[in-house]
Parts: sequence; C-alpha cells; structure tokens
Amino acid sequence: MPSSAGLARQARVKSLIMSTLTHFDAQGQAHMVDVAAKQSTHRIAVAQGRIDMLPATLALIESGNAKKGDVLGIARIAGIQGAKRTSELIPLCHPIALTRVAMAFEVVHATALQPAHVLCSATAETVGPTGVEMEALTAVQVALLTIYDMCKAVDRGMTMNNITLLEKHGGKSGSFVAGA
Repeated sequence: MPSSAGLARQARVKSLIMSTLTHFDAQGQAHMVDVAAKQSTHRIAVAQGRIDMLPATLALIESGNAKKGDVLGIARIAGIQGAKRTSELIPLCHPIALTRVAMAFEVVHATALQPAHVLCSATAETVGPTGVEMEALTAVQVALLTIYDMCKAVDRGMTMNNITLLEKHGGKSGSFVAGA
C-alpha cells in the first residue's frame, strides 16, 4: 500500500495529466473538446509511414500485375477515404470539413541496410477550429492497410511501421516539425 506521500504524489500526477490531456474533464471522464470558441485558421498536417515487404511483392506492385488490381491507386483512394472518415473511427475526433487530402507513395527497393518497402505520406488540410493531425495519420494507416490487404495472398509477413506525424501548422499551438 502506498504511503501518504506516495498517494499525494499520485494525486498530483493525475491532476497534472488531467489538466494537460484535453480529452478528459476535471473528474477524469473522457469528453469531446469544445472548439466553439476557437478561431478558424488554415491548418495542415503531414504524416508518413511505411510497409516493409519481400522484394518480389514490391516488384508485383510496381508491375501493376497484382491479382486485385492497381495496388497504389487503390491505396491512394483508401487513404483519402480514411481521412474523410476519421471522426467515425476515432471516438473523440471532431468531424472536419477537409479542404484537401493528398497521398504520395515512394517505392524503395531492398538494400543491405533496409528491406523493400513502400513509403506513404499524407497531407491533410482544412480551415477550421481544430487540427488535422488525426486525419493525416489515419490516411497513412488506411493506405498501408490497403496495400497489405491487396498483397497478403503473396506476402503475409509485410509489416507497417514508422507511422508518424512529420509536421503540423496552424492553430493556437502553432507549428510542429518532427525532429526540429
């Protein structure tokens, strides 16, 4: 059983967490953040991730001969659709009127230092009172899941990784650039 000092510390930590995590109220209950008073600004977010695969799987994607069709073309549409549906998938995300979603793919061949992979990036934009980081991240993940789905018949060992927010701009908190 924690000492009284330990309990006091736990209470302070919980209070700090609850005051900095915006999706929790003072009682620690989850809630959707009220953005009504926030100023509408142009907001942009860029996310990235990759899916590692066998070189033969990458060759199949490049050739356009995958059994299910144009893998990257379908993944592009899936990523855009994922961004548009983020608020349906992530319970406390606000529905956002996206003004732009752009998907980009880079095919990277295997080397001695890295496996064959497809690098995916998504850029999401809006003008509104809340950011688009979740939409960009969801777009990347859905696009990568689509690549997996379309190629799993030939390579069940594919792995998705390094899914990350690269940058975001706009809003009260300003800009964030990963690694800066």
